[in-house]
Amino acid sequence: MTQFLIDNLAPLMFVALVFFLLFGYPVAFALAANGLLFAFIGIELGLLTPALLQALPERVFGIMRNDTLLAIPFFTFMGLILERSGMAEDLLDTIGQLFGPMRGGLAYAVIFVGALLAATTGVVAASVISMGLISLPIMLRYGYDRKLASGVIAASGTLAQIIPPSLVLIVMADQLGRSVGDMYAGAMIPGLILSALYAGYVFLVTIIFPKAAPALPLEARSLRGMQLIIRVLVSLVPPLVLIFLVLGTIFIGVATPTEGGAMGAAGAMILAMMKRKLDWSLLRQAMDTTAKLSAFVIFILIGSTVFGLTFRAVNGDLWVEHLLTSLPGGQLGFLIVVNIMVFLLAFFLDFFELAFIVVPLLGPAAEKLGIDLIWFGVLLGVNMQTSFMHPPFGFALFYLRSVAPVADYIDKVTGKLTPKVTTGQIYWGAVPFVCIQIIMVALVIAFPEMVTGMLDRGTGVDPNTIQIEIPSDPMGEAPSDDASQDDQPYGASDTEDAPEEDSEDEETKAD
Repeated sequence: MTQFLIDNLAPLMFVALVFFLLFGYPVAFALAANGLLFAFIGIELGLLTPALLQALPERVFGIMRNDTLLAIPFFTFMGLILERSGMAEDLLDTIGQLFGPMRGGLAYAVIFVGALLAATTGVVAASVISMGLISLPIMLRYGYDRKLASGVIAASGTLAQIIPPSLVLIVMADQLGRSVGDMYAGAMIPGLILSALYAGYVFLVTIIFPKAAPALPLEARSLRGMQLIIRVLVSLVPPLVLIFLVLGTIFIGVATPTEGGAMGAAGAMILAMMKRKLDWSLLRQAMDTTAKLSAFVIFILIGSTVFGLTFRAVNGDLWVEHLLTSLPGGQLGFLIVVNIMVFLLAFFLDFFELAFIVVPLLGPAAEKLGIDLIWFGVLLGVNMQTSFMHPPFGFALFYLRSVAPVADYIDKVTGKLTPKVTTGQIYWGAVPFVCIQIIMVALVIAFPEMVTGMLDRGTGVDPNTIQIEIPSDPMGEAPSDDASQDDQPYGASDTEDAPEEDSEDEETKAD
């Protein structure tokens, strides 16, 4: 029995973690408890030494010193301020008026604004709740199919998962040991293509089922002509300026992601101040939520560090690496198995848990197979996006359920009785968009250039071929004896006292 435990401690540790999670324990404590439990078992079996646990304090301090993680509270705070400042409401109202005359216009507006909010907030909850509160009543008022309306809102809100400044990309870059700026650059094109695929699906629905997404009636279009154009410009300029402050400065190399997040947080407060929405209550709510989310991330990271320390000490990383690299099919076989696994795990785990538990195990195997880790991180980010949309545990579906009408109500504009939105309609509405996200995963695998083409690969010079030549003294003079004496450290013996045999011995050793 003892020998069996020694030989299989790594797989037993992984199975125990799964049981911890299935029992419903908080992820951070499940990871830490599992790591400490198997560390003590390993010490008792003589497989590990107690000195192993002495590395934990330094690892925890290393997490606290990680400047990259500062971007998480900055972007979270920025998104919360923008959500409560009314920017989303202005955008949805204005863009809805712009697209209103065409069939599916409100759905197109939701997708466009969802992508724009994703590029400014980076927080899924803020995007889904904002669009659910503002757009869903209007879509229901004018006869949109409930499944289409709820699916579009939930899917567009999850664009904040993949379009920079996404929080999951920050965590992914940290876990894979890569630059956040490169991860942002690589994810930009896939995020925009995914938005276009959403719009393409809406277009197909309007062609096949015209009544599922009708155009706005004439009386609902309050803005026309130049008035509408001026309103669009006024509504779009502030978020576009903020996007440049956050992403533009990162992409052109002026600011790091952490500095970009700080500028974004300051810009969000300025926008809220311009709208006269910035007060102590707003700041307190935003700071309270930011502190909770940041603490949540840090505790999970500490727990994963404890787990990872023990798991690597029992050669768990080598076990996983051998398991994955020996799959048939090489890189393609590895990618297929990994993406299926992440897709299934996303039914039960959110993206933070996947990023902290699964990604550290997959990264070394992917690197050994010669897979670009930036591309691999973006691919996993697109796949993890489905974790927000999976029925029945998708968080975006929960956010939308919290703001969708749970009972029939009287519409305040038309005065008509409007039926409620059922949970089943929300779930079925999400299914087509989950399929679109799976298609996007396949596209990223088939066309890796959409990620790698945006990356700065440097000058293309191989550093191994660089030769450095140090020129001789142009005067051809050796240093003077006085200079040599002055350069000697205090207490050094005179060189003339050293026997000449020492220099010969040193030359012999060097040979």
